[in-house]
Amino acid sequence: MAVPKRRTSKTVKRKRRTHFKLQVPGMVECSHCGEMKLAHRICKACGTYKGKEVVNN
Repeated sequence: MAVPKRRTSKTVKRKRRTHFKLQVPGMVECSHCGEMKLAHRICKACGTYKGKEVVNN
């Protein structure tokens, strides 16, 4: 089994972990009601997608 010859320093460890983080989901404003929603999803508030009513509320 491979064992590191030297201890990994704090800076090397932190440089490796720079890309290991949470990402904010892509939120956009609904064109119909103006409420924030996830991109490429039906608006939960008004039930529209791309300006067309998909779900009857």
